[in-house]
Amino acid sequence: MGATALDTVKDKLPRPQNPLTDTSKPPTKPPKEEKPRPKPKYRPVPDNTYTPPPVSDPFPLLAKSDASTLPPPIPEWNRPRPNLHTEYGLSQPPPLLIGFTRSWPMLLQAVVSYITAGWPPEQIFVVENTGVQQANARGQLTLQHPFYLNHTTLNRLGVNIIQTPVLLTFAQLQNFYLSLTYSRGWSYYFWSHMDVLTLSYEEGMEGVTPSYKEAGVTGGSGYKSVYELCCQALQGTILDDPHWGLRFFAYDHLALVNPAAYEDVGGWDTLIPYYLTDCDMHSRLTMTNWTIQDRKAGIVTDVNTVLEDLAVLYRLDGLPEPNFVDPNPPPPEEEKKKEGKRDEGGPVDPNIDKWLKLRGVSDRMFQYKHSGRDRNTWQAGQQGGMGEKFYYPAQGIAEGIDILTEAGREVYRRKWGHRDCDLIDGAGLSLWDQWRVEKDW
Repeated sequence: MGATALDTVKDKLPRPQNPLTDTSKPPTKPPKEEKPRPKPKYRPVPDNTYTPPPVSDPFPLLAKSDASTLPPPIPEWNRPRPNLHTEYGLSQPPPLLIGFTRSWPMLLQAVVSYITAGWPPEQIFVVENTGVQQANARGQLTLQHPFYLNHTTLNRLGVNIIQTPVLLTFAQLQNFYLSLTYSRGWSYYFWSHMDVLTLSYEEGMEGVTPSYKEAGVTGGSGYKSVYELCCQALQGTILDDPHWGLRFFAYDHLALVNPAAYEDVGGWDTLIPYYLTDCDMHSRLTMTNWTIQDRKAGIVTDVNTVLEDLAVLYRLDGLPEPNFVDPNPPPPEEEKKKEGKRDEGGPVDPNIDKWLKLRGVSDRMFQYKHSGRDRNTWQAGQQGGMGEKFYYPAQGIAEGIDILTEAGREVYRRKWGHRDCDLIDGAGLSLWDQWRVEKDW
């Protein structure tokens, strides 16, 4: 019965024409009237359109094509002792994650400053979050491409590179860091922004570390670099606080993370992709009694400019005094000279003198970033690359992220019924008040 019914259905189905046997002509259709193709209406371009000058590589020595070129030795007093982490009872060397999306000069400055301040390069992980797949690894992008990253230079510095599978938002990137702790067996990790310049307390910091000179150039007992102070802070945190969540070393410009705390509160809220996502995460940690405290380990300066030549961080002789350039300067008529006061005279010790000049220029770089102009202008410094793989207009990247940022702010407002960061003290909220309260403004 089933076969007979199926044959009956087949007989009733329309059969397609066979062009080899069927000579009948199909009915002709009237020709389609062609409509004129619409013309796009372009945004008006102002007469005074300003294009910033091309960026340059801030480490000319390593930018050379000679594969044998290696970076200079770091200052002797900042060289980490082998297996230093074991001196602080740490079972594994603490990794430092630095995420990268745009602005190669800024990223390179952050990495070199950590290395010369004493962080072992083999424990630094640059997380390439560009979305350009293997284009940077293959060397297919040029310096002016917004997503350009030089794998060769990073390899010469001795740091690790981890690539995200796709371009992630800030909150997604933070959750990617958490995922690395599972695959790599990390019980803790440090992470840093890429728009920082880091120095150890080489002149000394009262109650933290004596100067390098007091302790002896060869790393004698006493003086501690930023890396050693971070190891010390990690050891004390683990011993003293079983419910620790975060330790800040200049807010989250350098932060120590307990992955167990992040997991406990469900990770970062990826529906809040950029700004205010830190307020959301840190509030949820506090609401569940994971501690967040501040520690001192070094000078981690928030910057939007780059040293003219990163070789000054190695304290080489014969270099000009350190100065900085803006990778995305304002139009010439708007630019103001940002000069800080320079100390006259100075100490007899030439190494401390060089360090003081670096600290002075980092102070001026901080003041420049916070002088009233948008603090993230550095992100749009590279505006070339058209025709290269994965090209995307720099203006489009910036505008698209702005839209996502504002959408995330609205998610935050609806989630908590509050607009500001003070969810606990300012709004009296607890963890499961999320998505349950009316707005309070």
